[in-house]
Amino acid sequence: MIVRHPQAISLPSFLLPCLLRCQQPVRHLHRKAQVAASHIPPPTPFVPDSKTFLSLIGRNLTQHAAKIPTWQDLFSYTSEQLRAAGVEPARARRYLLWWRDRYRKGIHGVGGDLEHVVDGTAKLKVVEVPIPGATTSLGIQRTKKFVVNIRPDMDGKDLQVEQLRPVSGMKIVGERTIAGPYIQPEKGTSGSVATMKVQDGMWEERRGVKVDGGERRKAMVRRKRYLEEMKQRK
Repeated sequence: MIVRHPQAISLPSFLLPCLLRCQQPVRHLHRKAQVAASHIPPPTPFVPDSKTFLSLIGRNLTQHAAKIPTWQDLFSYTSEQLRAAGVEPARARRYLLWWRDRYRKGIHGVGGDLEHVVDGTAKLKVVEVPIPGATTSLGIQRTKKFVVNIRPDMDGKDLQVEQLRPVSGMKIVGERTIAGPYIQPEKGTSGSVATMKVQDGMWEERRGVKVDGGERRKAMVRRKRYLEEMKQRK
């Protein structure tokens, strides 16, 4: 039996630059995907370890905390490694990987931007600062109010203006009342000082509720219901 090897096809010289340009984006995207997969964001005061992260995203993932013991493991395990570790069912792994990718991109839920957290609890306070160069028609200095995160040993009066960072997800109701999810006002402060504590499911994206068996079974379920109703009428 004679095996004939295919002859190499020589391309015209004017097509070579085009071929090189077509190959470069593929290599670039592959390298970019590898960098994204290997990027491990640093822990934050509000999310200091993997157990807290699993608690925040909810869906009872804290039951798998022992299977993902370190921050490094949390952001380096592949789907196959999570499955081998015993993270089941598959939708739990998909949800964890989805939230992990969001966190890499800097997307987080309420409290993710807090910088002063002690034992899972952060202190919030309403502060009022003057707006430079802004006055009313009567010459009164205009001010602006923020909800900021302060250390437990601070009262907010010795804060520098450049240190002020509004806490996302918070708003001020009335004169000086902090409003927002998972807020616990401190007594005797009229709501101007509050605390926020890490709780299970704070960042949870809840699953939708199936109606009539879901999209795939809805027509069949409704048809059976209609036939039952017709039988009862007879």
